Amino acid sequence: MAIGDVIVGIDIRASRTSLIVGEVNSFNQIEVVCSTSTKSNGIQKGKIINEAALAETLKKVVEDAEKEMDITINSAYITIPGKHVTIVQNSVTKEAKDKYSGISTRDVLTALLAAKAIEIPENKQIIDIITNDFVLDDGKEVKNPVGSFASSFTLDCQIILGDEEYLKVLRNVFKKANIEIDGYVPIVLAEKNLMLEESEQKDSVMLLDVGAQQINIGVFFGERMIYTNAIDVGGDNITNDIAIVLGISFEEAEKLKKQYSLALRSYIDNDTEVVLSTSKEPNKVIKSSEIVEIIEARVEQMFDLINKDITNKGLKSEINTVVLTGQEILSISKSDMVGKITLNIPVKASTGKIAGLIKPNYATAYGLVRYIATRPFSKNISSSVDKEKNESFLKKLLYKIKEFFYS
Repeated sequence: MAIGDVIVGIDIRASRTSLIVGEVNSFNQIEVVCSTSTKSNGIQKGKIINEAALAETLKKVVEDAEKEMDITINSAYITIPGKHVTIVQNSVTKEAKDKYSGISTRDVLTALLAAKAIEIPENKQIIDIITNDFVLDDGKEVKNPVGSFASSFTLDCQIILGDEEYLKVLRNVFKKANIEIDGYVPIVLAEKNLMLEESEQKDSVMLLDVGAQQINIGVFFGERMIYTNAIDVGGDNITNDIAIVLGISFEEAEKLKKQYSLALRSYIDNDTEVVLSTSKEPNKVIKSSEIVEIIEARVEQMFDLINKDITNKGLKSEINTVVLTGQEILSISKSDMVGKITLNIPVKASTGKIAGLIKPNYATAYGLVRYIATRPFSKNISSSVDKEKNESFLKKLLYKIKEFFYS
């Protein structure tokens, strides 16, 4: 990572597509120079159903950024759902080329290349490699072995594979939008360092990102990414349930979900009457507890599906804490308690310090940019962006940095 490097991150979801442009400053930190978001079209439950429509969504979010900052964006990193990702654990042992000069960067890069030399299924391709600890020949564990005096070292890592067919469709979409893809990052991996506290990053944790139509699951044992998946259920399902059961419009159901956002009927203080405005029955009146009952049933079902998934993978007994993120679940009071009851594991809302400062729409895209910026042993990470070197760009840069974070 070099001063002036620019990283563009795009987070594509069923409800919204968000873009962040980050630039490396003189303190070797990422500054957000631009953030844009727009309604998504052409994607449902993580599946691209209309390439042309999604390409137009990308064009919109990119053009908005270009207009705001007088820049031209040619490439970007993107997030992908966990259902299109497979993780392979691997380790390789390499000898240092010159043990008297210490382990070199070239030695590490050679080890990384060797780690990638695995048997890859026909329908998969390598999209990333996550390095964990390097173990020197004396047993000492280090994060970066470069300069260490050792005759050999062992690299522990995870090879991240993506579904080739899904990646092919994504490439087609981005080609239609005239944007090159710099790389792919699983949603929960992009979010990990943003949403988890420092102590949680050392623990065995399951991170759950609940979106409008999908729940992305990420299981981490310390720094190791063990498992990721995505379940096709989310906040829209709650809204649909309310609309169908009460016989009202989706729009009214969404308003009621936000107004009576409680996941446990036992916590209702005042069971008020609610007049439905779009029901076939004029001025139909229900109790607020009826809305909460619908919400509770769907939230319970969400955690039940998650429970089955991690149980089938043999991971449940290893997880110490569950961390929730995503406005679709954090906005519903007591949803963490429903999760704790269903999973029989402590469940809490994300309390990552940085995440609390960022507008929810941009959290994952920002996490993506930060992840790319902090990847070890990556020489060229910069996206292709043409900048206007003038006073207006600098003024806009300072304004957008202030605007991005909550005051």
